[in-house]
Amino acid sequence: MSSCKVCALKEQHPGVVLDDQQVCNLCNLDFAEDLLTNYRYTSEVFAEFQQAPPASGTAYDCLFMYSGGKDSTYMLDKFVNEYGKRVLAFTFDVPFESVHAAKNIALAREKIPADFVLDADDDNIKLMMREVFNRKAPKKPGKYLDEKLPCVSCRTFFVLRAILMAYRQKIPYIALCADPQQILTMESNVREVVRGFYKTFGERLTDTLFAGELEQLLFDDDENLPKIVFPFIAMRHDYDPDRIVDELREKGLYQSSPLETHCTLFPLLNYYSFKNWDCMFYKLNAASHVRSVKRNADYDRNTFSIKFPRSLDLADVEGRLGEVVLAIAADEGSREEHEQTLVELFQRMDASEDAARFVAQSFLDMRTVAADLGIRLS
Repeated sequence: MSSCKVCALKEQHPGVVLDDQQVCNLCNLDFAEDLLTNYRYTSEVFAEFQQAPPASGTAYDCLFMYSGGKDSTYMLDKFVNEYGKRVLAFTFDVPFESVHAAKNIALAREKIPADFVLDADDDNIKLMMREVFNRKAPKKPGKYLDEKLPCVSCRTFFVLRAILMAYRQKIPYIALCADPQQILTMESNVREVVRGFYKTFGERLTDTLFAGELEQLLFDDDENLPKIVFPFIAMRHDYDPDRIVDELREKGLYQSSPLETHCTLFPLLNYYSFKNWDCMFYKLNAASHVRSVKRNADYDRNTFSIKFPRSLDLADVEGRLGEVVLAIAADEGSREEHEQTLVELFQRMDASEDAARFVAQSFLDMRTVAADLGIRLS
């Protein structure tokens, strides 16, 4: 099977096309125009938000999507204590949330003077995730990000819950703390977020999941809809997760590692991508890092929760991880041997031993999580 000679993405990866020189469309920047358009729009909206006076007719300047991860904790502190924004910190209580993320949320509640609100809808988000995981094998070739469909769907579900809350309370902005690379893959227009969800899940299921409320977002006037703000757009050239974590720890706002704040579905996300697309969940992220290093030998930044050291044999890690994930899904092999392999692989990706063992345990529990959600592993 052919692979890109720059970033090593396989030709069967969703949305990837190799040219005659064995270089993929991502390395050739075939999406450059779309990316520039998205960056320009998100930059303009964030600048507008920064300059906006206190919102009238509501108690809040923005609804801030707060997950308990490093990025949202870092930016929530800035919004409240540096920018002086009146913030409603919105947390969707995902039933698969990491216990470490929950502890970080508790710390923020103690130390950051914002109003916090907890939203939940266990039955419907589980219904949606069952529908995604239990679908028939997707048609090939796939579209860009198809290997991440379960994650993108889950994220979009609670983004839409946040949009509806902001819409009802007339809060003009929603802050979403995607990192600079995630911003490239996320829709920033509220109406398009709604349209995309209808396209993915159909009218019947969408109306069931949201009690028919989303339709009003498609037809109301633009001035009545909240705008999505990506705060890290302003830090796209100097985003540094290690520095962010260090600053948060100094303030007593963060007591875990980024790897440990992954949701408990992380193993199932890897199962989905390996089963359907023969790649690990973070393959695009890893390929981006490889691409950056090849273009700049001095490149020394990591922008993801999992790191990809220069010495890492990515093909070996991906191959071994795929074997373990599919074996666990099939209930094959030794649990002890699987744990040993997983700990080794995550430590090679710069995780501490405690973090590696924590994540390894979540992989070993994958079948139990799948059974609880009604997800079929085959």
